[in-house]
Amino acid sequence: MAKVPLPPDRYMYPRPALLVGTNVNDKPNFMAVGGGGVVNAKPPMIGIPIQHRHHTLIGIRQNMTFSVNTPSVDQVRELDYCGIVSGRNADKAAVCGFEVFYGTLETAPMIEQCPLNHECRVLHILNTGSHAFVIGQIEGSYISQDCVSGDKPDTEKIRPMIFNMEAGVYLAFGETIAKAYSAGRELKKKG
Repeated sequence: MAKVPLPPDRYMYPRPALLVGTNVNDKPNFMAVGGGGVVNAKPPMIGIPIQHRHHTLIGIRQNMTFSVNTPSVDQVRELDYCGIVSGRNADKAAVCGFEVFYGTLETAPMIEQCPLNHECRVLHILNTGSHAFVIGQIEGSYISQDCVSGDKPDTEKIRPMIFNMEAGVYLAFGETIAKAYSAGRELKKKG
């Protein structure tokens, strides 16, 4: 298969569509982030890229806490709004009708309507050039009761979104294609 060269860029899929929250001057603020993800398992950590100019970064530096909220596909308007409007100019929580709650950290606002929420304590803020890469240790996780199957989160019930930056669209989370730790067993037999 022939390869076509591309300019170096952030081609990585999927990119989760998330709402990052923090208090800025004691007021809850949320921004849309298309990217970020797991940094460590034990202790659990999440990393989020945020451009230096964003209002949310002020609150992260003030409190050294933030939240990561996973919206469902039903919240695409609110997610997009939080990506196109700055908290400097609007009370995004009020406009979106977010019911805000706090966990043990007390300064990491979370969104009740989002199926999955994490409150994080900042461990590192790395200047990576165009962005600050904020690494937080997850201090609390919360899930809507109707998004649990057995005792585990159910992504089919959470219905998270993916951000496709190149096409400028949001996508619904995909279909199951194989069982993990099983699909490669045939190849393992060959090795």
